[in-house]
Amino acid sequence: MTRTLRLGADIGGTFTDIALEVGGRIHSTKVLTNYTAPEQAILDGMDIVLAEAGLGYSDLDLLIHGTTLATNALIERRGARVAFVTTAGFRDVIEMRTESRFDQYDLNLKLPTPLVPREDRFPVAGRIGAQGQELAALDEAALTALAATIAAGGYAAIAVGFIHSYMNPAHERRAREILSAAGLPISISSEVSPQMREYERFCTVCANAYVRPQMADYLGRFQHRLRERGAACPVFMIHSGGGLISVETAAEFPVRLVESGPAGGAIF
Repeated sequence: MTRTLRLGADIGGTFTDIALEVGGRIHSTKVLTNYTAPEQAILDGMDIVLAEAGLGYSDLDLLIHGTTLATNALIERRGARVAFVTTAGFRDVIEMRTESRFDQYDLNLKLPTPLVPREDRFPVAGRIGAQGQELAALDEAALTALAATIAAGGYAAIAVGFIHSYMNPAHERRAREILSAAGLPISISSEVSPQMREYERFCTVCANAYVRPQMADYLGRFQHRLRERGAACPVFMIHSGGGLISVETAAEFPVRLVESGPAGGAIF
């Protein structure tokens, strides 16, 4: 019977934990998280457990990775500068919020500032109705001009959130095509969070764009360095529901990793 060699890696705010399962036996270690190059801590830990088991990187069959990097970037506000493109009239949705309050009776309650400040939000004409019908055509000329403005504005990512796009994503997809001229990663709300209620959907797509450059860069480096050391096994990420997604999906939708730490612990 052939054995399956599985390795788990979890990056936390202080420590990075590595566990290697070999024939029912667990080899594990804990190293300090490297904030400058988080993948280095994983590789250092992998060196330790693989040496202990007498194995090499090429022997691995599966690597499962959990991380709080996206969570920490949001909490510490260390994400990218995002340009948020939205439907005209809905520029301030992420600041106005809903009537929900986490402390209903605190008259001096101070809510966190939005990830995208008002000067980085760009309204565009065009409207999809609640049933998915087009009520007003998308202003493609304005989007073309906006792509040039964003490209020259020092932004690192773009978030697109149009009203009722969960019913009909055509305007968001067309906006992505036009804004791609800016040469930046673009997140659209109908893919990141295709659900009703614009506040929640807009906040989610902004958060995704906010951490996307950092996470995509990290995951790209991690995969490259694994291949350099001879690893050919598939790599999966734990997502916020406790399941697994590919590294490619995680790089495109990093907001799905935000609660992966607690979810992974609960699943275990």
